[in-house]
Amino acid sequence: MSETELSFVIRPAIEDDADAIFELIRALAAYERLSHQVRGNPETLKAHLFGDRPYAEAIVAEVGTHLVGFALFFYNYSTFLTKPGIYLEDLFVLPEYRSRGIGKSLISYLAQTAIARGCGRLEWSVLDWNEPAIAFYQHLGADLLPDWRICRVTGQSLQELSLSNSRSHP
Repeated sequence: MSETELSFVIRPAIEDDADAIFELIRALAAYERLSHQVRGNPETLKAHLFGDRPYAEAIVAEVGTHLVGFALFFYNYSTFLTKPGIYLEDLFVLPEYRSRGIGKSLISYLAQTAIARGCGRLEWSVLDWNEPAIAFYQHLGADLLPDWRICRVTGQSLQELSLSNSRSHP
């Protein structure tokens, strides 16, 4: 199928998409060689995307009735801009649907969303070994920030940190 023959739709995810999105998350984890880190499930994802207090949002790429890609995102905040931003947690398109404009359309949709919502920036991270993704993002006009590193606290370290100051708690 040529690029011109592929018809796809980018749309906000709905509750009924949760299972398919979770399968795309599993495919993303396999691509990133991180399948061993997937501990969630479709039910929790559904609750976090569509429950009483959503923690994130998702958009999907659909070919016919088949989801072939997704972007999961949430708000962050820039104190320097004093504006919200959108943080793209994950962007994934099934390998057989790549190089057909789907990834670019997902990011463009998020850029439009950021502007419509008054956000000052759209940000995401990329694995340093993922040269195809880095080239794709740079082609879109993204700047890679060489001086910044992601800090993360999880599991036992998160538990220990939460106990390190008994004078403050949520």
